[in-house]
Amino acid sequence: MTGEALASAFEEQRGRLVAVAHRMLGSRADAEDAVQEAWLRLARQDADTIGNLSGWLTTVVGRVCIDVLRSRKTRPEDSYDEPPEPLVIEDSLEEDAMLAESVGVALLVVLDTLGPAERLAFVLHDLFAVPFTEVGEILGKSPDAAKMLASRARRKVQGRRPADESSQRAVVEAFLAAAREGDFDGLIELLHPDVTWRSQTRHGEVVRLGAAEVATRVQRGARAAVTTRAALVDGKPGVVSWSRTGKLLGVMSCTVVDGRIAGIDSVSDPRRLAAMGVTSWEPSSSK
Repeated sequence: MTGEALASAFEEQRGRLVAVAHRMLGSRADAEDAVQEAWLRLARQDADTIGNLSGWLTTVVGRVCIDVLRSRKTRPEDSYDEPPEPLVIEDSLEEDAMLAESVGVALLVVLDTLGPAERLAFVLHDLFAVPFTEVGEILGKSPDAAKMLASRARRKVQGRRPADESSQRAVVEAFLAAAREGDFDGLIELLHPDVTWRSQTRHGEVVRLGAAEVATRVQRGARAAVTTRAALVDGKPGVVSWSRTGKLLGVMSCTVVDGRIAGIDSVSDPRRLAAMGVTSWEPSSSK
């Protein structure tokens, strides 16, 4: 593999690797450093001897993160500089997998109560679907031991799930139904009067305030030719949308308070969407 091809292959993995390291270390700067270290090691390696580049890089980044966590003298949350990109999972997946997606900045603090090995096992397997055989190799443990570490971490994380999650999701589903129908009155009923919608676009952040303004903007987009699916976004009920050709268009999460949507956070910036690693949607599989 030529140097140019190797660099290109690495760049394809960079977003995912930074996401892994960010959730391991809690700091974007430290995550970037860990990924850069992986690149330096790759550059010194005979790439033709690597059968699975994605797995190899994940292993290197995982081990670098373990070393960083073990050597820290201050608590990891002290070095948080910005929240990681939201993790997104479709609601059709298993309950335990949905649990894992609730790891936002608040839950990173909970992860800091875990040992480095527990944290790595949980992050790699539950958040990024790395098999326990690979997790075990990174940790120098058997697959069963890695599974036990992840299970132990999962039990500690479980308590952070909101007790009223099902009712929150029902509110968001009703909101989506009203949005598809362009039902302005229905939208107003489901929005808190002082709702705030923060949208991260390619041009920067756009903020809309108040139920009327938000409902008007949503109603205008009702005729858009998009496919949507319910999702959990950093543990909050939300939705992912694609164009009819399968291009990812946006990710949205909602904060529900007393049966109404009090806050909406959405991302349509292509750069940030690419960093989320949302599974592609195939038009032929749409219902």
